Amino acid sequence: QVQLVESGGGSVQAGGSLRLSCVVSGYTYSSICMGWFRQAPGKEREGVAAIYTGDDMTYYGDSVKGRFTISHDSAKNTVYLQMHSLKPEDTAMYYCAAVMYGGCAWSNFGNWGQGTQVTVS
Repeated sequence: QVQLVESGGGSVQAGGSLRLSCVVSGYTYSSICMGWFRQAPGKEREGVAAIYTGDDMTYYGDSVKGRFTISHDSAKNTVYLQMHSLKPEDTAMYYCAAVMYGGCAWSNFGNWGQGTQVTVS
C-alpha cells in the first residue's frame, strides 16, 4: 500500500518562500510520477507540479510556473516542492500524490497524502 506523508507547510508573508516535503513509501516500481496538488476553500483541486522519477521530467500548473520547483531524492523516496514569491492566492491545502504507471497527467494520480496547509498573507 502506497503511503505519502507531507511536511513543511506553514504561514508566510507574501513574497516569501516555503519548501514542502513528502516521503513516499510502499511502492515497488522503479520509476513513478510524484506530484503536488492544492485545494483552496470553495475551489477545485488543481495540479501544481509533477515529476517523473525515471528521467526527472517535470510538469507545472500555469499559475506556479517560474515560482515553484519540484524535485525528488530517490535515495530518500522524497519529493519536494520549493515555493518562492508566494502570493495570497497560493493559500491552500497542499497534497502530495503519486501514480505508479500511465504517465504524469493530473487525472492519473490516485494515491494521496493527508495534506499540509500553506497560508500566505
